[in-house]
Amino acid sequence: MHYDLIVIGMGLSGLMAAKTAAEAGQKVLIVGRGMGSLCLFSNTVDVLGQLPKTIKMRDGLSLWVKDHLEHPYSKVGLIKIEEAFSSFLSLFPPPYSFQTMEDMNSLLPTGVGTLRPTYLFPMTMVGGIFPDERHILVVGFKGFKDFYAHYVADHLNWRGITLSPSDASYHELTATSLVRLMERKSFRENIGKEVKKQLHGETRIGFPALLGLQNPIQVKEDFEKIIGAEVFEIPTLPPSIPGMRIFNRFKEWLVQKGITFLLGYSVSKATLKGKKCIGIEVTHPPVTTSYSGDRYILATGRFIGGGLNADTEKIFEPIFNLPVHQPESREDWYGKSFFTGLCHAIHQAGILIESSFCPIDERGNRILENVWVAGSILAHHHCVDEKSREGIEIATGYMAAQNALEA
Repeated sequence: MHYDLIVIGMGLSGLMAAKTAAEAGQKVLIVGRGMGSLCLFSNTVDVLGQLPKTIKMRDGLSLWVKDHLEHPYSKVGLIKIEEAFSSFLSLFPPPYSFQTMEDMNSLLPTGVGTLRPTYLFPMTMVGGIFPDERHILVVGFKGFKDFYAHYVADHLNWRGITLSPSDASYHELTATSLVRLMERKSFRENIGKEVKKQLHGETRIGFPALLGLQNPIQVKEDFEKIIGAEVFEIPTLPPSIPGMRIFNRFKEWLVQKGITFLLGYSVSKATLKGKKCIGIEVTHPPVTTSYSGDRYILATGRFIGGGLNADTEKIFEPIFNLPVHQPESREDWYGKSFFTGLCHAIHQAGILIESSFCPIDERGNRILENVWVAGSILAHHHCVDEKSREGIEIATGYMAAQNALEA
């Protein structure tokens, strides 16, 4: 089957690329073996967490793109970055919308009892953005080993309690099982009543970020009605339920637009003819199927998503065999001293692109004419240290698709 655009990768950059193309009326195939980092780390949308809390994001990004000319944000440009975020936010109208506080980073509590800067956060987390508020109770659940309420509360000078879910028929709870329990009205009533009994004047209640997958706002409001206090979510260890909500919303929208959605499929091979890709092979054992397209966007992520692989000598890109910008020697992948405060060079490795987001080699020569690259697989960023992962994925996914459509 032939498509106008084939997007390889179902992380946030691939989803943004598919959305952008779908809005332009293109026939799109999106294929990926998983949900990328969305289901692991993406509880909120980080854009540039390195900025001081008092600096507006637009001003900070404006300076950043001028000072980091090779960074993916600089390839996109400030105006297009803002367009990309506007496109992302359009998928999340109230009640489950994303908020920012006066265009600045906000400090949100984490599941390890620290405060973390982030830019956009869902409405279910709004109650946690005032870290100086001490009248907060943190609720955990016995048997759920990915969130310890007392540990979180002690570090933030709050109070924690651990409840035993009467609805659970097993001793150990997982994030997905707790989410299913949260969607039961009887469970919410029992937990809400128990929390209310244990209030000592607290006005805000922090739950692990598991307030349902389908309708978290309804779960939040039910708890607030029963308890009589504001409820908010605190991110936990992977898997990320808020990240799954983002993925599910994109998937629902894309399927409604007629996009072909192949989740759980791996691209095993790309067929090249000169400087063009003429097709890909998609494997879902025991079947391998071929697809062709006019344009292709590579958005497969870094090492976790399989977008980049490494052997004993080098880092390589497995689908198109694109050259990867990296240190000349494996010995230079990592710093010599742990406490230098500098990023390991391996985290800056990735695919080089020109201004159009087509891949290039170290000399600046375009490698493929109908392939564009987006997301964390790009070179010259360190999204973990910068706290910019979701921002890079949203902006570059949007921009790569726009450039592909213009071509």
